[in-house]
Amino acid sequence: MVTFDDIAAAHERIKPQARRTPVLSSSTIDALTGARVFFKCENFQRMGAFKFRGAFNALSQLGPQERRRGVLAFSSGNHAQAVALAGRILSIKTVIVMPEDAPRVKLDATRGYGGEVVVYRKGEKREEVSARLVEEKNLTLIPPFDHPHIIAGQGTAAKELIEDAGVLDALLVPCGGGGLLSGCAVAARRLLPDCRVIGVEPAAGDDATRSFREKKLIEIQVPDTIADGARTTSLGKLTFPLVLSNVSEMVTVTDEELLRSMFFLWERMKIVVEPTGALAFAALHTHKFSGKNLKIGVILSGGNVDLRWAAAQLNER
Repeated sequence: MVTFDDIAAAHERIKPQARRTPVLSSSTIDALTGARVFFKCENFQRMGAFKFRGAFNALSQLGPQERRRGVLAFSSGNHAQAVALAGRILSIKTVIVMPEDAPRVKLDATRGYGGEVVVYRKGEKREEVSARLVEEKNLTLIPPFDHPHIIAGQGTAAKELIEDAGVLDALLVPCGGGGLLSGCAVAARRLLPDCRVIGVEPAAGDDATRSFREKKLIEIQVPDTIADGARTTSLGKLTFPLVLSNVSEMVTVTDEELLRSMFFLWERMKIVVEPTGALAFAALHTHKFSGKNLKIGVILSGGNVDLRWAAAQLNER
């Protein structure tokens, strides 16, 4: 089980390489929501997303033999880039398994960071492709969320937000496989026991919300959602119990609501956030979670959006 001590140790470990991302606010958003909102802007993290925290924490703890052999990661994009970049910094070979329809910006960036990209087709299971490559190449698997070192690294985002913003009434966090949500929830529970932690996921991929409410792990088919970082089929064996014991509530937003919220951030705060990165704000923006008279922290988890795709979405509106 991941503890706050693990998160604190991870924070010290990643400090020399990870950015302490800014905490921003907006008087317009405060007026709109009736809350005081503090955004932890992980879109300004190295490689453009919170994933660098967990990836560097995990790779930096590998032994000499594991480093020599190299690592493998499977991801729709941000974990891929994070592992590739961490591997480059630590001189560890990285093989990255990605879907062939992953956003081009994420495929290109992963290759640019030195990762050897292996794509799989729709209908293939990435876990099976990855398992075969791990066996063939004798690599160490670095999973995208269900790993204690990954979870601890992701929790450092909430630790920094709370240190910089102070006491919060609620913390809203995007949810895919639950690595970021569970890590942030563990950090918040220790630092702010009265803070409500709210997980937000796309309505098309509501496995975590259903699992949370039914108190059993539910698996779904790969969801069709613009939130490509949340196209997960279930929470993990590690993240599920952490979510159950530390999260207060789960909510969902539709893709249309997510698009509106993402472009609102672009227009009003002048920051580029990807769809998955805007999940937490979307819950507040659409009043799925009422923040009136509350002090709220929001994790903006990343900003790796394909601008050609975004332009096409704008043209359709």
